[in-house]
Amino acid sequence: MQKMGPLESRFADLIWSHEPLPSRELVRLAAEALSWKATTSYTVLKRLCDRGLFQNQGGTVTSLVSRADFYAMQSEQFVEETFEGSLPAFLAAFSSRKRLSDREIDELKAIIDGMRR
Repeated sequence: MQKMGPLESRFADLIWSHEPLPSRELVRLAAEALSWKATTSYTVLKRLCDRGLFQNQGGTVTSLVSRADFYAMQSEQFVEETFEGSLPAFLAAFSSRKRLSDREIDELKAIIDGMRR
């Protein structure tokens, strides 16, 4: 799965937030939110469709991969590439510069406890 740049991510978020939507409506939304011309929107849409994230069938744009699934895959890929797949190594690196609040620690514990069940 390829990464998206910041503008591609904002464009993808427009789709995920409004799908299904006519491609003309997506072009209008991108013009408002990103100041893009129609040609730019259609070019980026085609690129994201070619990556298998979205589809444009009959002028209606829908996702093939949900926002949650996409960002979960991106996170997994980051941990794999940067920390040799070790989530504990990632958390150790992350928390060495940013102190976790008690609430964040409790949330992480709840996630881990949920995985054990």
